[in-house]
Amino acid sequence: VIRGASGYRPEHTLTAYELAARMGADYIEPDLVSTKDGVLVSRHEPEIGGTTDVAEHPEFANRRTTKVVDGQRLTGWFAEDFTLAELKTLRAKERIPDLRPGNTAYDGQDPIPTLQEVIDLSKRLSRELHRPIGIAPETKHPSYFRRAGLAIEPRLVAQLTANGLNRPGAKVVVQSFEVGNLQELDEVLQVRLVQLIDSSGAPEDFKEHGDPRTYADMVTPAGLRDVAEYADVIGPDTTVLLPQDDSDHLTGPTTVVADAHAAGLQVVPYTVRAENSFLPADFRSSPDPARHGDVMGYFRLLLDQGIDGVFSDFPDLAVQARDER
Repeated sequence: VIRGASGYRPEHTLTAYELAARMGADYIEPDLVSTKDGVLVSRHEPEIGGTTDVAEHPEFANRRTTKVVDGQRLTGWFAEDFTLAELKTLRAKERIPDLRPGNTAYDGQDPIPTLQEVIDLSKRLSRELHRPIGIAPETKHPSYFRRAGLAIEPRLVAQLTANGLNRPGAKVVVQSFEVGNLQELDEVLQVRLVQLIDSSGAPEDFKEHGDPRTYADMVTPAGLRDVAEYADVIGPDTTVLLPQDDSDHLTGPTTVVADAHAAGLQVVPYTVRAENSFLPADFRSSPDPARHGDVMGYFRLLLDQGIDGVFSDFPDLAVQARDER
């Protein structure tokens, strides 16, 4: 079970990670972006207006700008335009308040954590809980940060190495939606690598280099064998395993789990959330998008596919479903 307790606290905060571990999560997952001065910090996206109180800081009003991130025009404030010291004056807030109004009670409490703080937390929790709490850093928009002169990978490798975590058997998995950076990391990291796979589209680095392959091509038997040459795990969107029709009803499972296992890959889908908005229509409890649906039933259906783990914002429920199995 991987992620943070984002169903209960604003995501990518030390509070959410600690709660997840105490709820039984095996790994905590920092999404890594870079500050202006090259420090890796944990945010869902480079744009931080949606996840911090930066808009309430008049001293940063002039940092608001528009950028193109992987083909998408975004207006807001971006991590790479702030030094770590500046980011540390901000506080986290709930990213999807309409769906998680309860989490807004914790807005303004937590600073933005650095990767080092997440590593330190995992080590402390491993001691306190008497079981290893791993980390699953995701390199966010690696091509974008590379173009900005703030490549994530060298700093990630250096930090894992400095913390004694760049070794076989370390409880670390490194993830990316792109391919080239995982292939490069495979040469220098001794930990497991996760190829994330979206439900549509193609890896950004493929698009930029004119490679016609899509995520759909990557989950064919041949595509999975290619992935297995550099990665150990695939992290597909749940709909890659359990597709939905135009009315969001399930249409029956694909063969991706079996095909991935045949290629020697583990399968850890993302991200199971309890709210109706994120569940297939078959598991919704009502038309209210924020109300919780039958997430336990959905967990059980995913487990029936033979998955090897799961990303969830509700680690307590994921652990319960796994333990019932």
